Amino acid sequence: MKYCRFQLDGQAHYGLVEPVAGHDAIVRILLTAPQDADGDMESLRTRRIDPLPLEQAVLLPPVAPSKIVCIGRNYREHAAELGHEVPKEPLLFLKATSALLSPRAVVRRPKISERVDHEGELGVVIGKTCYQPAADADIRQYILGYTCVNDVTARDLQFSDGQWSRAKGFDTFCPVGPMVTTELDPWAGVAVEARVNGEVRQQGNTRDFIFPLDIVIRHIAQAMTLFPGDLIPTGTPSGVGPLKAGDNVEVTVEGVGTLSNPVADE
Repeated sequence: MKYCRFQLDGQAHYGLVEPVAGHDAIVRILLTAPQDADGDMESLRTRRIDPLPLEQAVLLPPVAPSKIVCIGRNYREHAAELGHEVPKEPLLFLKATSALLSPRAVVRRPKISERVDHEGELGVVIGKTCYQPAADADIRQYILGYTCVNDVTARDLQFSDGQWSRAKGFDTFCPVGPMVTTELDPWAGVAVEARVNGEVRQQGNTRDFIFPLDIVIRHIAQAMTLFPGDLIPTGTPSGVGPLKAGDNVEVTVEGVGTLSNPVADE
């Protein structure tokens, strides 16, 4: 199943996405938010609409998280390119929910930063409340689906601050979308790519995670409750680099689609 969130007649809706004539289209409105299904997506009630091509829809972030819990340095090559050591356990940081940005909306470079970088990532969407799960629990039961995330970062402020809240928390610094899919298997390997103005900057695969998703989710849930709808960006491959006004940045996750956003100065 794939779904998005979009505007129709001035209201926000979740929509079921299916191929129509070779292109993705919204074919049904979900009458219950996916994160409210308690993991039972088959129970969702829907209403049919005339197919709306995804490329013509006014898309919104497909997630409404209580928090965004990010994983830092989950690819060895990325840790190396920034001159950091590989962490011995998952490195957590929080990103402000006010940073969420819709597909196609503008990433704004703040005046107080001289370098703003792209970071393409696989995003995990939580589907069931998870807190200190049993050692033998199957972590997949807590996952609703997967999406594309761009963990936009003011790199100079990240280095100067010594912690990452401001550098990663500016408004527009968390583009997400264009949709969520329940059909991926990151343990088996999912390709992640970022492009700027069509030029490939980052290429990675979830097979190369330092910490696979079961370890990541268990680690987070030892400290804090993960609620349905919460978003976990899972780390970025090497190749991060600066964005400038006029750029267009794209993040593609195999099996999800492409998240595209233009860039402008504040």
